[in-house]
Amino acid sequence: MSKTIAIFNQKGGVGKTTININLSACLAKLNKKVLVIDIDPQGNTTSGLGIDKDEVEYSLYDCLIESVNAREAINNTYIKKLDIIASDVELSGAELEIAVKENRELILKNVIKQIKDDYDYIFIDCPPSLGILTINALAAVDSVIIPIQCEYYALVGVSQLIDTIKLIKKSINRNIKIEGVIMNMFDSRTILSKQVVEQVKEYFKNDVYKTLIPRNVRLAESPSYGLAITDFDAKSKGALAYKDLAKEFIKRQKRVIKGW
Repeated sequence: MSKTIAIFNQKGGVGKTTININLSACLAKLNKKVLVIDIDPQGNTTSGLGIDKDEVEYSLYDCLIESVNAREAINNTYIKKLDIIASDVELSGAELEIAVKENRELILKNVIKQIKDDYDYIFIDCPPSLGILTINALAAVDSVIIPIQCEYYALVGVSQLIDTIKLIKKSINRNIKIEGVIMNMFDSRTILSKQVVEQVKEYFKNDVYKTLIPRNVRLAESPSYGLAITDFDAKSKGALAYKDLAKEFIKRQKRVIKGW
């Protein structure tokens, strides 16, 4: 059964795009059919998966604003079983155009309905804001993955994030759940990283993934080559962590998340 998941945290710099690219790539290599929707106008997921934005015939903008069918906007990536609906610069103006449309919060949901049954998982890379594009993403998904950076201010803004999800659940998408929390940029050499992980576990309990994504230079380099970390440096700590995360993700699909 298909599942649609938003990678969401309104705080910037927490690694949403890196998680989206590498988790999706690893799931595809585990024989899952995966679609990534890049709803961030910066288009970093698009370029990070080796797609030239200037060569894309139809982007997400065309689906949202011009009513182009989602199937026409799907691009194959270099990874078998991993597809993408790309973002480009036009998407930056979409918020104003969507604002005047009827049922504006549900436009992306209706786009996804056209192709949802074609995939095992659909991941949406959200921008670091709470604008209409992000609201569309949260209205369209079954669940949310929350990336949290292992830094001093990790929990700043988390209560606002949870309030946002609860508001969406109450007003637009009553079925939305927290899929899990990913601790990102973990440095095992520092006490601070370990303390942050413990704090987040106290807050989110069993929703926190056991797999910790390390701070890794190769992870930071791979998007500039348009490659997932498992193709850029398969033996790096980052690649090994994402392989473990993908396996844990699949294993956790049987777990019922309660309290939401």
